[in-house]
Amino acid sequence: MIFDFGYRLRELRESKSLTQTQTAKRLNLSKTTISGYENNIKTPSLETLTKMAVFYGVSTDYILGLENRRMIPIDGLTESQEEIMNKLLHEFQRSNRALMG
Repeated sequence: MIFDFGYRLRELRESKSLTQTQTAKRLNLSKTTISGYENNIKTPSLETLTKMAVFYGVSTDYILGLENRRMIPIDGLTESQEEIMNKLLHEFQRSNRALMG
């Protein structure tokens, strides 16, 4: 199991201000199972891992520690809103490149 797995799950849950019990209910799991995942005692099935990724709005690779980039879900945005998001992201990337030299 990837070392960051439990830490990332806890971080994602806390970023949504959810308890383990609330998260368990929303994912149709037990609190004990959520705790086991967060403490690197249990490993989720692929189906559960995918469900968690969708729930938290990140990739499965992010949860597993294989990728450090988080995702921003754009489902439900209009074409105009997507265009605004793309412009914002481009501007942030341009600013970061300028800061990095």
